[in-house]
Amino acid sequence: MKEKMKKIAILIMALMATSLIASLALAGGPQGQAGKSNTAHLYLYEKGSNWEIVEDGAWGKMKYNLAGPTFDFVFNGHELDPDTDHSLIYFADPYPGNNPGALIASGTSNEDGNIHLAGSPDLGMDLPDPKDANYPAGAKIWLVLSDDYDGTKITAWNPAEYLFEYALITYDDTDV
Repeated sequence: MKEKMKKIAILIMALMATSLIASLALAGGPQGQAGKSNTAHLYLYEKGSNWEIVEDGAWGKMKYNLAGPTFDFVFNGHELDPDTDHSLIYFADPYPGNNPGALIASGTSNEDGNIHLAGSPDLGMDLPDPKDANYPAGAKIWLVLSDDYDGTKITAWNPAEYLFEYALITYDDTDV
């Protein structure tokens, strides 16, 4: 009986380890703060109608600083529609995201469906802002079609064309 229980325990531990490895692979790797540094990472994914990550769908990774006078970031997106204008935004709930929300950067995907955005915008606020329904948990960062965003809010809803955050983020604007 003890031997059978031991085998069951080993099987359960193996299944748990496999599940953890699979979830990390699906999530694209480490999220959040990198060790004790000021650097963090966020993955964005194409999501289906039930908010599940679309396997083999479009995705992106953003590296950003957790604190500073400007929001220093680098974003690389992949598997997007080619030659399409995109905006990287802070979406502050509720819809249409202007509570207050912010444009972080805009650019055009290349012929291979990749986009590279980088910069140091002065957002003039911490993320999330206290008016955001997600406050204090964190902020949503999305990559949306530029045609669907007017610089402050979503004006059309085409979620199959967007990348959504895997996790909420925080950012401390040190000069506000």
